[in-house]
Amino acid sequence: MSKMCTFIGLGVMGYPMAGHLQQAGFNVCVYNRTASKSQQWVEQYGGRSAATPEQAAQGADFVFVCVGNDDDVRSVIYGENGALAGMHEGALLVDHTTTSAELARELGDAAKAQGIAFIDAPVSGGQAGAENGVLTVMCGGSDAAFAKVQPVMAAYSRFSQLQGDIGSGQLCKMVNQICIAGVVQGLAEGLHFAKKAGLDGDKVVETIAKGAAGSWQMENRHQTMWQGEYEFGFAVDWMRKDLGIALDEARNNGASLGLTALVDQYYSDVQAMGGGRFDTSSLLARLEKLNPSK
Repeated sequence: MSKMCTFIGLGVMGYPMAGHLQQAGFNVCVYNRTASKSQQWVEQYGGRSAATPEQAAQGADFVFVCVGNDDDVRSVIYGENGALAGMHEGALLVDHTTTSAELARELGDAAKAQGIAFIDAPVSGGQAGAENGVLTVMCGGSDAAFAKVQPVMAAYSRFSQLQGDIGSGQLCKMVNQICIAGVVQGLAEGLHFAKKAGLDGDKVVETIAKGAAGSWQMENRHQTMWQGEYEFGFAVDWMRKDLGIALDEARNNGASLGLTALVDQYYSDVQAMGGGRFDTSSLLARLEKLNPSK
């Protein structure tokens, strides 16, 4: 008999992730606040849907959550209609949402009180990674819980690793976003400079990508950035949410994140330009607005 899985949250990430679980042979029940999205998922993949997180979680061996922010997670986990109310002792709760480490520890305590294991497991790889089943998963929790869930997460990931105790997955995701912010700003400034210097962007990138300047962002985003197209991947609104979490954590642990704070403000400028739904490479749009071509 296949393992029963619940997936709560069918956004651009959760929808294909849940689909990979169903296609891998798991018996999946989904819940989404917009019921029509759940119905669409069932029509596409099979499985079934439920009217509440509590109903969706009943009988499940694994309950996966992938929603927007800390408050969204709490809204689907707690209360008489929340997932914990429907979970049985010995089940495993996995939160793929990017949240604060504080929330992860809070969820861990709430789950433990009911005899339920918990893993915080934010992901990296964006919408394309979710659709292609090649996400990277950063996990926090016990060795036993991770060993139990890793083969299940393999349905939509190419790499997952336990970083440490509960909350460590979220801390690792903060490192991920900190690094991305700096790389994208550097790429934006480099392309901006190349344009001002009258260089051929493709030739420049083809040359420097083979050396120490190369990055995933350069390989995958330089052409669309050069063309002023910013409808790909992770939105600025979500990046600001993630950077805010990292900056809050830094205030608690004493880390110095000067560049991250600066790039966060640059992203606020992009939002003010109406680019909240642009992808994160839109830092170049900010530079071009501030320094238009003559």
